[in-house]
Amino acid sequence: MSGQPGFFDIEERYEALSRAGDPLEKLEKMIPWNKFRYLLKNALQRKDRSNGGRPPFDDVLMFKILVLQALYNLSDEQTEFQIRDRLSFMRFLGLEMDGRVPDAKTIWLFREKLAQAGAVEKLFARFDRYLGEHGLMASGGQMIDASIIPVPRQRNNRKENEAIKAGDVPEGWEDSPAKLRQKDMDARWTVKNNQNFYGYKNHINVDRNHKLIRTYQVTDACVHDTNMFDAVFDKKNSAKDIWADGAYRTLEREHVLKKRGYRSHIHHKGSRGHTLSQAKQDTNTRRSKIRARVEHVFGRQWAMGGKLVRSIGILRAKANIGIKNLVYNMQRFVCLTNPLPS
Repeated sequence: MSGQPGFFDIEERYEALSRAGDPLEKLEKMIPWNKFRYLLKNALQRKDRSNGGRPPFDDVLMFKILVLQALYNLSDEQTEFQIRDRLSFMRFLGLEMDGRVPDAKTIWLFREKLAQAGAVEKLFARFDRYLGEHGLMASGGQMIDASIIPVPRQRNNRKENEAIKAGDVPEGWEDSPAKLRQKDMDARWTVKNNQNFYGYKNHINVDRNHKLIRTYQVTDACVHDTNMFDAVFDKKNSAKDIWADGAYRTLEREHVLKKRGYRSHIHHKGSRGHTLSQAKQDTNTRRSKIRARVEHVFGRQWAMGGKLVRSIGILRAKANIGIKNLVYNMQRFVCLTNPLPS
């Protein structure tokens, strides 16, 4: 006899998911979701619905949907479909099989409100305080690095790109609002390892002991890494050691760090016609063994469905990349605090 699965059928399926090691189950249980509720409420500033109308979806529920998006790099349409299709998503969100599911437009509007309110940075900071409350303070020194975050490439001609780079709207675009809405005026081109990239950069500071992201900044892709060193520097780290690749090394920075009592392990870099001595190459090799831990963070974010950002404009990019950084920390917290099976 066909029909909707009954209560015991659903319970059996949930138990099977648990036995298979559903990662969302641990994330749902171990993250203090309600600690984000106050910040979400303040950011959203919902309208008074005492006169009627369909009640909005719960703020924490919608936030958890953004977490799913970051974990699996899903578009709004894909997210709506996957929530309806995947039992693990339903359980993570606490939705019933016959309950309402937010559609793609609702998801977009929720994320847009958070982006416009600059709320993601506050959510990230709130969870960082929670990490400290559980003994996971920034310690062991800090590792600074940046990663390019690609966005869909714009099919602009050279004249249009020159206007955008100069901070102007290309001729004719303002006459077509629909076209203008689809154009990213903030993303930029950059070259790395002789390859062209278009998008933004995620500048992060990771503590050595816990491999957690402690601070971050989002810029367009052409901003040089060294220019963001001070912006992501973490004064709260309990150790005075700093690791970074050669792009961050300047004579002035080495002098300032030493004067302030910090121990610089920033890579030495050669210059045109002046290769590094063997001693400095050996030093870089030793430093790389520690600095490589920051690459694990970017590697994990690649594993979360890739790093492509589908949004348009730096305001939305900051929100999406910030959520990605927050979700990485959530997963890392589960890894650090989850007891190993006996």
